[in-house]
Amino acid sequence: MENASPPPYERDIELELTIRGFGNSGDGIARNPGGGVVSIPGSIPGETVKAKALARRRGIIHARVLEVLEPSPNRVAPPCREIANGCGACQWQHIDLAAQRSYKYDQVADALGVERVTDPTHVSLLRPMVELPPTGFRTTLHAAVSNGRAGLRRYRSHRVVPVEECLVAHPLLNDLIQNGKYPGANDVLLRCGERTGERLAMPDPLDTRMVVPSDVRTDHIHEEAAGIKWRISADSFFQARADGVDALGDAVRDAADEMGNAGHALDLYSGVGVFAGVLALHGWSVTAVEGDEGAVRDAVVNLRGLEAKAIRADVNEWSPPKSDLVVADPSRAGLGSKGVGVIVASKPRRVVLISCDANSLNHDAHLLGKAGYKLSYATPIDLFPHTYHVEVVSVFDR
Repeated sequence: MENASPPPYERDIELELTIRGFGNSGDGIARNPGGGVVSIPGSIPGETVKAKALARRRGIIHARVLEVLEPSPNRVAPPCREIANGCGACQWQHIDLAAQRSYKYDQVADALGVERVTDPTHVSLLRPMVELPPTGFRTTLHAAVSNGRAGLRRYRSHRVVPVEECLVAHPLLNDLIQNGKYPGANDVLLRCGERTGERLAMPDPLDTRMVVPSDVRTDHIHEEAAGIKWRISADSFFQARADGVDALGDAVRDAADEMGNAGHALDLYSGVGVFAGVLALHGWSVTAVEGDEGAVRDAVVNLRGLEAKAIRADVNEWSPPKSDLVVADPSRAGLGSKGVGVIVASKPRRVVLISCDANSLNHDAHLLGKAGYKLSYATPIDLFPHTYHVEVVSVFDR
């Protein structure tokens, strides 16, 4: 007897699917009539598409769009010409910017289990999204190199696409993409200070003889943001836009000011000391804790003259002192049980959590809730337009 539905998976099979939502990586997802979940980059919830199955990994069928049969009203032509050339760095450029932000807002609301507010007069635990300019903002770029030229990769591929002008890169970086030469390099880290004009290029391997303007450094640059001039070494983490650091700093400062008198604070996973510096400028005594040696060296320089100290330690293995406030900015994986355990051991009245992944935010909020901390409010910040990433500053009190 012939099966009424297609097999669960067969390479190159063509499927007509309705997109039900977004998966964890920002790709559209649908149910395969023959069973299983299909992940389809370049699709939007509500659309009907014809897609071709390419591979199956960890039970997920990965496919590509052949034709959009019923487009979403949120679909637009990608504003960057490099998308047509195959660049996969900004996977949401086919979505209208306002719709991108609406989808991100929903993502955060779902992660925190709070109401999505459409009436601006209604008070909610989820505050309005902070919207930042969508072009020319990126001041850090990890570029691949092919034939000595910097480029970006195709989506979920090792293939390098030469790039003439990146829509989201700062002009100081676009110059290094267009005119720099990196013969023999596999990739190159490009970084600039938007407000200082300084530039850096660090190739891999390090002994690559680059052809770049004479002002380009290889060790560190400086950036001005959140009221401080920061030293940022090539290997140190720093948010990829200065106005994003301003917005995050404002959110952390406001959360601290709401507590009244300043006391002692911890800045966990502190990087080059941004939140420690912001808090110290407003009267707090701060201990900044970071595991990366280079970032700690930067933090020591950045916090000089302030009531703040930087120490190198693995946060998850560190024994904290009693503190009034904890600010934590972990990696995409989030705090996890060990990170939450360190926070709880310091017995703060307030915890400010900076998250860059909705799944880890959901997990960390649950763990903090079990430890007795209740969500007071959260503020999404759109640091990375044209991608599914969203930064969230969540405030928990006990």
